[in-house]
Amino acid sequence: MIQNSEEYSVTEIVTIHFKGGGKQYYFDPCGLVLQPGDQVVVETARGMEFGQCVSGNTEVEDTAVVQPLRPVVRLATPEDIQTVEQNREKERRAFRICEEKIRHHGLDMKLVEVEYSFEGNKILFFFTSEERVDFRALVKDLAGTLHARIELRQIGVRDEAKMLGGLGICGRPFCCASFLDEFQPVSIKMAKTQSLSLNPTKISGTCGRLMCCLKYEQEAYEELVKQCPKVESFVETPDGAGTVSSVSLLRQQVKVRLDRAPESPKCYHSCELNVIRNGKGKRPEGYVEPPLSQLAYLRQTPPEEERALEGMEEFTASLETTFFQEELSAPEKEGEGKSRSRRHHRGRGGKGGERREGQTGAPRQEQTEEKPASPKPQDQGDKPAGEKKPRSRRRWHRRPKKQGDGGQPAG
Repeated sequence: MIQNSEEYSVTEIVTIHFKGGGKQYYFDPCGLVLQPGDQVVVETARGMEFGQCVSGNTEVEDTAVVQPLRPVVRLATPEDIQTVEQNREKERRAFRICEEKIRHHGLDMKLVEVEYSFEGNKILFFFTSEERVDFRALVKDLAGTLHARIELRQIGVRDEAKMLGGLGICGRPFCCASFLDEFQPVSIKMAKTQSLSLNPTKISGTCGRLMCCLKYEQEAYEELVKQCPKVESFVETPDGAGTVSSVSLLRQQVKVRLDRAPESPKCYHSCELNVIRNGKGKRPEGYVEPPLSQLAYLRQTPPEEERALEGMEEFTASLETTFFQEELSAPEKEGEGKSRSRRHHRGRGGKGGERREGQTGAPRQEQTEEKPASPKPQDQGDKPAGEKKPRSRRRWHRRPKKQGDGGQPAG
């Protein structure tokens, strides 16, 4: 089947953003090759505007753009940059004049920002107000003073924060002023799902509305909610039936008040629970708690913990092997016949050194002498005169008596 080639036609575009960044727009490069950071003059619905290139020439499908595209007029010249600087100076002057006019007319409004058009024939005044404002007299007064077309536009508190910018409680610049193109709807339900404090001062941004970042992790929390029972659910655990008292979504851990011991809740992983009733409600009629032998199948180790335990077992085994190799290859120390024999005795099942079945790790060693030891001569005939021979194996279990000459064992 031959498909229409028009479905796959592409359009060359460049991405431009204007003062304050934020939302980006597509324009037709009209044969110009632009690089990110280039300053350009483009044609918009409000006339000529000065902008900055965000991404260079790119081909996209026709369905991704709204035709017709506005053209890029030219690369910014030094005269264009000078015009922009003059407009910024005019904006500061117009801001002061407008504030004076607002106080003169006694209007209940807060001026946020003033924006001059690139050609300088139009001025936009952005303000916030809790009520509808009749600013017709203010517009006439401003037009007679500034000699330009005046437009007053009322915005919300979120738009105000986007224009002014600032730092959030996380220490980073506002999301709305840095990369968010459009505001996403945020509700108090998101804070409840994420188990956040419902204190307005902790979940509200500088604008006074719910923080935009609550939207970022909402999908992940919704998936975690599906894997955990709700609070007050009736569940079966490896230790018996009980009621869920609290849930930790990120850890996937649930605290359950067992019917056998309601005063001491126990913590379980979500995979160890069998939900009988999800949420509040009455206990199922005729329910009989199964014996613990049948509920034992619920006692599982989460995959993450299994991998951690396997890693710990391998690490312990390697330590044990290394320890025994070092013990077998270590030279004998002078005057340590007693301590070595006692260690050997404990290693064979003696008191204090017995290793029980299933015990991991190397047996504990006791150091009986603090006197520095000298290496054992390899040749038995090279032993210094007067050195005492180690005791025979049959007398290792006896505690020898000590003499007063330096703490050496008795002969």
